[in-house]
Amino acid sequence: MESKKKKIILVGTAHPFRGGLASYNERLIKQFLDEGHEAEIYTFTVQYPNFLFPGKTQYSEEPAPADLKITRNVSSINPFNWIRIGNKIRKEKPDILIFKYWLPFMGPCFGTIARKVKKNKHTRIISILDNVIPHESRIGDKQFTKYFLKPIDGFISMSKSVEDDLAKFDVSKPRDFNPHPLFDNFGPILDKKEAKDLLGLDKDFNYILFFGIIRDYKGLDLLLEAFSKMERNSKKLKLLIAGEYYSNEEKYQELIKSLELTQDVIVVNKFINDSEVGRYFCASDIIAQPYKSATQSGVTQIAYHFEIPMLVTNVGGLPEMVPDGKVGYVTSQAPEDIAAALESFYTDEKEAEFKANIKIEKQKYLWDKLTEKVLTLADKI
Repeated sequence: MESKKKKIILVGTAHPFRGGLASYNERLIKQFLDEGHEAEIYTFTVQYPNFLFPGKTQYSEEPAPADLKITRNVSSINPFNWIRIGNKIRKEKPDILIFKYWLPFMGPCFGTIARKVKKNKHTRIISILDNVIPHESRIGDKQFTKYFLKPIDGFISMSKSVEDDLAKFDVSKPRDFNPHPLFDNFGPILDKKEAKDLLGLDKDFNYILFFGIIRDYKGLDLLLEAFSKMERNSKKLKLLIAGEYYSNEEKYQELIKSLELTQDVIVVNKFINDSEVGRYFCASDIIAQPYKSATQSGVTQIAYHFEIPMLVTNVGGLPEMVPDGKVGYVTSQAPEDIAAALESFYTDEKEAEFKANIKIEKQKYLWDKLTEKVLTLADKI
């Protein structure tokens, strides 16, 4: 494909659905538009059946993003819809069709649409892979993923561990690697005192942030155990947990009580709207991601945007994103190691140094690097 302006359709999550996937897809399409391409999103009428969705609601409370064309016309659960949408896109003949793949449940829907579109002999079909093997497995995962991957022409993995997982299914098709770009669509960097004010936090305390939907694989229990080992009073530390529970809330509440952390932990049990995200990051000194398994994380890229140091565990693609001792820490999953790194952050007064390094490091994660790789990959197909 010669390097002219392209017609691009992305099939996946977008407004009125909420969350990191929607933010990613909307920001990617905005970048293509800014570069002069014709780009739009086909999103869901039904994304997940209710029995598969553990949260309170799938829908955003925020207004729709300006200047994006988003059409709700894809049902994840209706095979007749998959055929209809596939035929519609086939006739529209976009130059590039993009699927953001994160969950085997979407395999039958996306795989059927892709098979129909391929019949036009024109459209290059690319998948940006969040995961190939999911964090939480279910029956049928492998079969659904194989069904999805077969008609795809090329792949972009968002971490090296996902590249390795892809090789278990396919080794021959064109592929590239591009880390998760910056989540720079959550507003400007706020002054720390202003952010604390907006959240009603005590300005005299220092805050460690655990952010995002709470699932067991994200290791909140490890962080709570680590926090209980820290010298909290002299450093005036509090742990701020901001996100909706998608796992057993009672288990974590009991752990907070048993570790005698009730006075030192602030839990905001809700989905954090886009307009509020910056307040939580900018009020905090460091972001803790003590994951037990991971591929990559959008939380890391929000932290880069707001220039907040990070602690991650040595799993999946997280160490690729957080150079140890430069913008934060990479530790084992042992609570004592997590505690030691956080203690060092405050004792050695590393915040200013890490922030200065983040300003440089974040330049690696600009959106035009991803769009360039999508277009280059399409040329190879």
